[in-house]
Amino acid sequence: MPQVLLIEDDASVRDGMELVLRRHGYGVETAATGEEALALLAGERGAAVELAVLDLMLPGMDGFEVCRRIRSRTATLPIIMLTARGDDEDIVTGLEAGADDYVVKPVTAPVLEARIRAALRRAEPAGAGAGASGSAGTGAGAGRPDHGDRSEHGGLVIDRAGLTVTKHGTPVALPPTELRVLLELSAAPGRVLTREHLLASVWDHTFLGDSRLVDAAVGRLRAKIEDVPARPRYVQTVRGFGYRFGPL
Repeated sequence: MPQVLLIEDDASVRDGMELVLRRHGYGVETAATGEEALALLAGERGAAVELAVLDLMLPGMDGFEVCRRIRSRTATLPIIMLTARGDDEDIVTGLEAGADDYVVKPVTAPVLEARIRAALRRAEPAGAGAGASGSAGTGAGAGRPDHGDRSEHGGLVIDRAGLTVTKHGTPVALPPTELRVLLELSAAPGRVLTREHLLASVWDHTFLGDSRLVDAAVGRLRAKIEDVPARPRYVQTVRGFGYRFGPL
């Protein structure tokens, strides 16, 4: 039974969402404030939490800061933001803070459950090892191969079997979403992948053409693997089309 932490200050919304999630087979922990959520995650009960559903508009510490603090503690916990409006600025800020996905309230039960299932799939090591949409395995010999599924691209080493990334010998901690983006792009260096392709293969959002998810994940990824994120060598933008993996 996957354990979900639901962080929502509105009691009626929180109770309704908890009921829906329990009916779909999830265990649910709840918190009404960011402070309460962070304390729960730091305790014994927090060890079992596999995903957080986080409302952005919280009393006291807002959802953006809660997201940043969760990310400072762990790179691997999937975070789905809840926003009461489709405000582009709020969504982009939340994604830049480290959220993996978002839904706009009021959200229907099927949409929320589908987003949670997709986020949990992205966090599964076995699925990531196969590469998003099954294509990452084709990149084992990309760049300069060392052995098996390990490939070197300049100073960046990607171990597709071990799901590890190092830069000049230093491990790079990547959340599942960013790791999947890197695996997908590096599977075929030089090939341009559209945002729509990445949405479908990484987020499983075949029903949503939302490029903000892709752009935010790429921005976070660049901050970790590029020497100068503003002048990327590895994850390059192809204007009007999408992204490709270098290096140049």
